[in-house]
Amino acid sequence: MHALIQGVILGILTGGVYALMASGQTLIFGIMKVVNLAQGALVILAAYLAYQLFASFGLDPFLAIPVTTVLMFGLGVGVQVVFLRPLHREDRSELSLLVTFAVALLIEGVISVGWTTTRRSINTAYANASWTLFSYQITVVRFLAFALSLVALGLLALLLNRTRFGRAIRATVQNPDAALLLGVEAQRVSALGFGLGAATAAAAGSIYGLLYPFNAGSHYDLISRLLSIVVLGGLGSVGGAVIAAVIVSTSSAIVATTISPAWSEMTFFVILIAVLLVRPQGIFGVSGRGAI
Repeated sequence: MHALIQGVILGILTGGVYALMASGQTLIFGIMKVVNLAQGALVILAAYLAYQLFASFGLDPFLAIPVTTVLMFGLGVGVQVVFLRPLHREDRSELSLLVTFAVALLIEGVISVGWTTTRRSINTAYANASWTLFSYQITVVRFLAFALSLVALGLLALLLNRTRFGRAIRATVQNPDAALLLGVEAQRVSALGFGLGAATAAAAGSIYGLLYPFNAGSHYDLISRLLSIVVLGGLGSVGGAVIAAVIVSTSSAIVATTISPAWSEMTFFVILIAVLLVRPQGIFGVSGRGAI
């Protein structure tokens, strides 16, 4: 029972970080109907940026998040404008897979040239610190990462529900043609939405670098997990992605602590298959256009 509860605690704390990554992924799909295979590479690139800021200037990864977020937002807007905007609307859903995968490979190549393929990690003074609460271990880094993820997701929710830009995003998701007739600039919303998705990757990347060692190829395993979370939660549903991230992360941690870490890697996909057999559209997915 002790191992089970410890696994639940670990899974919930880690699930917040995955939720932050997946929220950007599903946001991009909701706006553009683009499956962004570069999201994992964007997270890893942000991890390298946080690593470099820490190694060169001693800037704490949490304090580096505003810097990496601005840089990655600009990169996301640039990717949408240069690589995705030229695609014809009727071909976007198919060709975007190839285009975003090419962007992921391009980012991987840049990282390999700039930082080599050696595994890196961000080792702060508190990297191995932990608290003991009722005989359960809570690592400081995971707790801070979870808290930051909640703050970032809260800000994202406020942006989507309380601002004019958020209303434009939701209108585009629900009915792009009607949104266009009402004066919503679809291209501008798409560019800023992709930039916002990259910005969430930036925040998550700084945290990811604190939690796990990484190299240029780490995005392959990461994108498979993110796609599982997004599909499980329901394509286009940010809330669904958050809940799905906590479910699969907690399940994976429980399997790792009670059975074997080797089996935990399969948990993402076993849960995904089981849910899709019962509910093909995911937990919060709908038959038509998704809802942010």
